[in-house]
Parts: sequence; structure tokens; C-alpha cells
Amino acid sequence: MPKNPWTRLVEIRQSWERSRHIEVPPARPAKPPAPGGLRIAYLVYRGNPRCGGQGVYTRHLARELVGLGHSVEVFAGQPWPELDEGVGFTPVPGLDLYRDPDPFRVPHPREFRSRHDLLEFAIMCTAGFPEPRTFSLRARRLLAGRRGDFDIVHDNQCLGSGLLGMIEDGWPLLTTLHHPITVDRELALSHAENAYRRMTQRRWFGFLGMQIRVAQKLPRVVTVSESSKGDISQQMKVDLARMTVVPVGVDHTVFRPRPERPRAPGRIMVTSSSDVPMKGLVPLLEAVAKLRTERDVELVVIGRPTEGGRVARTIDRLGLAPIVRCESGISDDELAILYAEAQVAVVPSLYEGFSLPAIEAMACGVPLLATTGGALPEVVGTDGETGLLVPPDDPEALASGIRRIMDDPELARRLGDGGRARVLGRFTWEATARGTAEQYRATLDDQARRTAVAGPC
Repeated sequence: MPKNPWTRLVEIRQSWERSRHIEVPPARPAKPPAPGGLRIAYLVYRGNPRCGGQGVYTRHLARELVGLGHSVEVFAGQPWPELDEGVGFTPVPGLDLYRDPDPFRVPHPREFRSRHDLLEFAIMCTAGFPEPRTFSLRARRLLAGRRGDFDIVHDNQCLGSGLLGMIEDGWPLLTTLHHPITVDRELALSHAENAYRRMTQRRWFGFLGMQIRVAQKLPRVVTVSESSKGDISQQMKVDLARMTVVPVGVDHTVFRPRPERPRAPGRIMVTSSSDVPMKGLVPLLEAVAKLRTERDVELVVIGRPTEGGRVARTIDRLGLAPIVRCESGISDDELAILYAEAQVAVVPSLYEGFSLPAIEAMACGVPLLATTGGALPEVVGTDGETGLLVPPDDPEALASGIRRIMDDPELARRLGDGGRARVLGRFTWEATARGTAEQYRATLDDQARRTAVAGPC
């Protein structure tokens, strides 16, 4: 139901008052590189370490790059990232239009300080998502006066038009593209409940045209799986020759088995950082409802469903509120303990370009059930040995897989041990950092060759 004008005015004034007390964190210098190390300007338009994979990727990759002797300064927008000692930070503040607790807010006039702020608000007012574009433009402006401070720019899936300006400015640039957002758009459209929702979803994903154009012009792209590489090539028409796979890692010293924490019988755990169809939480809830008729179960959801959204409505429709527990804002150590206490971890996604939750669960030695959506089979490994794999968007298959693990202790032990061994052999952050650094060197070599061919101006 639409809000009356008085209620809306009160909310706007509360938002304006909140803005007065929000401070931009101070910049901090990066640790200088060791001899032979590179100076990296790392861009992430949303740094939140507890919502989605971008903040997790940023924190751990930056830390491991510093450990390898490189210097990393993270340029980030709101929500701000968590960064380890030695990693530099430069805030790139925007209007933060989607902040909690007042998303899609109207900023106070004093908050508009540049044409980029006006552009950001204007795009939001037309139901679009402006942050990739406006962040890239702000970052280009900040980098313009610091050409001597860095050797290379690393973009983390912003793909805004400002990146092409950075290349024009002479920056060697590499981007990480985790998966094609075309998949998110198609899944969102297929699950839209009416024509109006389809129209607004199309507009929300309007930034995708820009990202495709930018991706096609970038000299080098890192992605996280062979599945994503093929999908990016097919759906975004990025040349396969310009893409390299460097898998994501996990902190196996934190995400580890905790034999001192007993498993809670019937506890199922899922990480779902956003209330979107792609994450497959609704089919999992339907599977849990089936299981509840035959046994005691509990579902722990890492994430906070949107109030009144699809997930919240499904929980109400199925009467699952008494057995669904949502956790958010927890530390990595707390998350690892929750995994250790679960009898089964589930990744029910309809599509994943990689899957941090999958390897986090595997690293903890908890038996994993995952779908075959996107790169999940590539990440999870052999069905029945390192995890169980079932078709996506299939509540009965999810219920059957959970039932198998709960009823077969030997299978559960084999999956837990096999998953942990697979992670240790393939998916560590140090390996991610080394592979990424190799791509930095390749990008710089490519730029040197192009400069040599072009000759002096």
C-alpha cells in the first residue's frame, strides 16, 4: 500500500537527520611494496564484507597480495569494506541511496556536491541502479592526480564507463568479472510476478548494457571458473582469449572443522546474502516444509530476507517461522562455528559463477548439498565424494538430498572429509593472490608491447 504524503515526509526528514551523523571514514596509506612488488589501486563499488561476495573477495585478496610483497590501496564506496593491516584505503563516497534503514531515500540538498551525485539520484529516480557508473566516474577523478602512485588498476566487477576513461588516461587495467549479470537479469525476469515487476526489473538492470560494452573493450579479464568464462563469452561477447580463470579462495584457518562443537541434529544451514530468485532460497524453503512433516528440522539462514519480499512471504505461507532462524552481521569465526554445528549445508542456487558459501562449508568439513546451477559442479567436485549435487529449482530433489545425508552417517563423513581435502588442494586465498598477481604482470607486459608498437608520440 502506498504511503501517505505525511508519513513519507516524516521518513525523508528522519533520513536527512541520519545523514548529518554519518561520517566518511578516513583514508589510510598502504604498506609500501617489497622490492619487485607492484603498487595496486583496487576498485570495489560496494565494499560490504557481509553482503555478497565482493567484500569478501576484496578483503582476503588484498591481504594476501600484501603478504606476497605487493602494495594495495582499496578505493571503495559504501557500505565500507573491512580491510586488514597493511592494506590502504581511500573512500569514494556516493549518496548511498540504498542504505539501511532507508533504501531508495531522497537526499538532503546539501548532500549533492558534484554532477556525479546528481546523476546518481536521477538514475535511481527512474528505477535504475546507478552505482557502477557513478562509482567508476568518481574513481577516475580520484586517480587522475595519482598517476605516479600506482602501477596498475584492478577493478572488481564495477565495469562502469569510467574504466574506459582510465584506459584513455594511460592506466594499465584489469577487471575481475565473477559471472555475467545477464544471468541475474534473466532469472529476475522469469520470476517477476506481473508485468509491472518485469518492467521495473528491466529498468533496474539497465546498467547491464554499459557493463557489456565496457567488458568487450577491456584488455584483460579475470573470472573465477570455466563455467563463468564460457557464459561471459556467450552472453557478453567477451573474447575468450582475453579471459583467464583464477578461482576464489577461502581462509582455511578460520573455516575449519570444529570437533569440539557438536552437530545439532536436523539443522540445515544456507547462506543467502540477497533476496533474489537466483539464490534459490524459495525452493529450499519448500524442501524444508516437506522434511518438516517427517522429522524435526531447523533452517539457519545467513542473511536477512527483505521485509515483505518473496522469501519472507514464503516463510509465512509455509508456516516455517518457528523453525527458520536468520543470522546477519556475524564474524567469519561465528559463521564457521555455525557451519560446524550444522548437520547439512545447502547451496540451492539456480546459478553461481563460483560459490564462496560452498567452499566455506566444505572447508569446515560439513557435508554439502548443492545444485548443478552454473559453476557449482566445477566447484563442489565429484558427486557423492566431495558433495551431493541435485538439479536446481527442484524442492523434491533438495529434500531427498538432505534426507540422504541426515540418514547416512557414513555418507556424511565421506562428504565432509572429501570437501575439506578438495578445498585445501584447490581453493586458498594465497593461490588466488598468486594467480591474480600473474595476471597483473601479464597486463603490464601487454601494455608495454602496445606502447612499443605505437612508438613515441
